[in-house]
Amino acid sequence: MKVALIGCGNISKKHLEALALLDGVTLCAAADIRPERAAAVCAQYGGRAYGDYKEMLQKERPDAVHICTPHDLHVSMALDALQAGCHVFCEKPAAISLDGLRALQNAQKESGRQVGVCFQNRCNAGAVKARELLQTKAYGRLLAIRAAVDWCRGADYYADDWHGRKAREGGGVLINQAIHTLDLVQYFAGSPARSVQAHTANDHLQGVIDVEDTAQLTCRFQNGVLARLNATTAFAVNAPVVIDLFTERALLRLEGATLSRVEADGSAEVLAQPDVHAKGGKAYWGTGHRTMIAAFYRCAETGEPFPVDAFEGGKAVELFLAAYRSAEENGKEIAL
Repeated sequence: MKVALIGCGNISKKHLEALALLDGVTLCAAADIRPERAAAVCAQYGGRAYGDYKEMLQKERPDAVHICTPHDLHVSMALDALQAGCHVFCEKPAAISLDGLRALQNAQKESGRQVGVCFQNRCNAGAVKARELLQTKAYGRLLAIRAAVDWCRGADYYADDWHGRKAREGGGVLINQAIHTLDLVQYFAGSPARSVQAHTANDHLQGVIDVEDTAQLTCRFQNGVLARLNATTAFAVNAPVVIDLFTERALLRLEGATLSRVEADGSAEVLAQPDVHAKGGKAYWGTGHRTMIAAFYRCAETGEPFPVDAFEGGKAVELFLAAYRSAEENGKEIAL
């Protein structure tokens, strides 16, 4: 299977490392508006370098395309790739507007091709085990979820032409760093969201970015589960993400990729932890790229629908858009 890459920045390395491990998958080309970056990728992984992704699609006719570009380009590039007959695996978020999301979903249906959204933390060992325990009600019904993302991003992180800019990134901590946790929260809840309330602030980079670095969100789900998410990039370090799952008979704590059952006295029984041989991701956001990308190509080969497509992957988009609307209206409850 011939694969092409659009966008050769930092996150593309995780995609390239995963692709290099797959049998029957070959990188035929890479494109970047900075041609030297595409050339560097091709020098290491093979293929031809392009400065224009549309030219690449036309000349190379790849079977699949990975999109690793700024948020505002995801939808238009995905639509072009689907129109060219390619499967599409896209970095999060799937879109930064509801119109963009619906356009991508419609294009997926009409194209008959696979679309994947990269929510790799679903593949972490602890998340897989937590989902299993919740689905089987091993500890009874899920009642509530509490999640915290405490990371650090300084002014240097926003020195490019899109991070921290509303028009291009679509938002701040909620759409970029905390979106993985937001996705896991709704995934674990196991029910459509009913409403969202949110508050946002820029606590430590005023005058540097025009988006939020801190967000507080309350989400109510149709099955009665209530979730609270607190996220910031104004912390001093990149701490492991913590998700507490309060069930009828246990508190399950997902810290990074490790899942534990926490007892009343504070002691904990580890239920799942990362593979000691797993590599390819930073400790605070997991190592799931390889697992998810391998699963995407299995689905591309067999025709089985990839589970985290534009519809499933779009649920987080619907949530953060509702949260931003709520924040703009002083925490008003927004129905979904």
